Amino acid sequence: MIEAVGLTKRFGAKTAVDQLSFQVKPGHVTGFLGPNGSGKSTTMRMVLGLDRPTSGRVTINGLPFRELPNAQRHVGALLDAKAVHGGRRARTHLLSIAQLSGIPEKRVDEVLGVVGLQDAARQRTKGFSLGMGQRLGIAAALLGDPQVLLFDEPVNGLDPEGILWVRNLMRKLAAEGRTVFVSSHLMSEMALTADHLIVIGRGRLLADMSTQDFITHNSAGFARVRAAAGPADDGSDGRTTLASALTRAGGRVLQEPDGALRVTGLELPRVSDLAHEAGVRLWELSPHRASLEEAYMRMTQSSVEYTSTEDPRAELWEPEPLAVPEWEEEAAVPADTAASFFAPPPPGSGRPFLMPGSAADLARGSENTPEEHR
Repeated sequence: MIEAVGLTKRFGAKTAVDQLSFQVKPGHVTGFLGPNGSGKSTTMRMVLGLDRPTSGRVTINGLPFRELPNAQRHVGALLDAKAVHGGRRARTHLLSIAQLSGIPEKRVDEVLGVVGLQDAARQRTKGFSLGMGQRLGIAAALLGDPQVLLFDEPVNGLDPEGILWVRNLMRKLAAEGRTVFVSSHLMSEMALTADHLIVIGRGRLLADMSTQDFITHNSAGFARVRAAAGPADDGSDGRTTLASALTRAGGRVLQEPDGALRVTGLELPRVSDLAHEAGVRLWELSPHRASLEEAYMRMTQSSVEYTSTEDPRAELWEPEPLAVPEWEEEAAVPADTAASFFAPPPPGSGRPFLMPGSAADLARGSENTPEEHR
């Protein structure tokens, strides 16, 4: 197990890691997420004794890395796959590590087979592709058959087959009761690989929870509705008629840039019934469930170090609401329509995203929303 308590690292006036506390438990793949510059690499370097904490401590199975006897047998790590002498052959590189740690030579050939580099064992590493370098780095991490493994961007440069192999390897290692700590920027891959997530931003802990709980707590579900173009049965515009009906029923209706409606506060069957009663034909009625990427974007919005003036993440925020009659916008939300769907706050509103527990929460959220975001 890896345990950090009050871990802090400063470089001059810059605080890279700030009072970070967490545990990485065995038997799980724990994802380590955060924007560039959030302190992930510095944290991993402190775990491995490469950087000394300014304050706080981090231990592996109860001991600092520097105090572990024959650490290569206890901890395996891949931090920089390119940190290999280009003139060495792959097998020679692994053999030198094995000899320094008292690992039998036969283990070198075993790990070369595990990572699929047995046919490249005699090649010099300067001719390796990025993916081959990653495989060699993973082989070095596995040499001592350690119980604790740290991987920084292990799928970088790998093809789809290689990514699948790494995913299955991580799961297999965790299933054997090992502690597996993986840093990655590939959200889609972390969603498939990690059971637990530790998320940091600007050196501080933002989340420490299961992957599913993280998605649930930091994302929004809603119904996407697209009405048939043209008039409804009564001759009115179908989209406007539907929006009015949904609002009267206690839903919140927002218009997306492509003309579809985003509906929160109503379940899909209720939306369908209301459309039928209003005489509006539907072309689309589908649930939206947030991905890990979307949840991560919302969680880390204020921790990103570099942001483009045309931020593509803007599409994850609320679109402008569809104009509906004033009396409908002010309609009370019925108590029995507890929101199973709820849209996140717009950027810069200062309100953290939380799933509302009651209609009163919805009403308070509406009152506190700045005028320009209503």
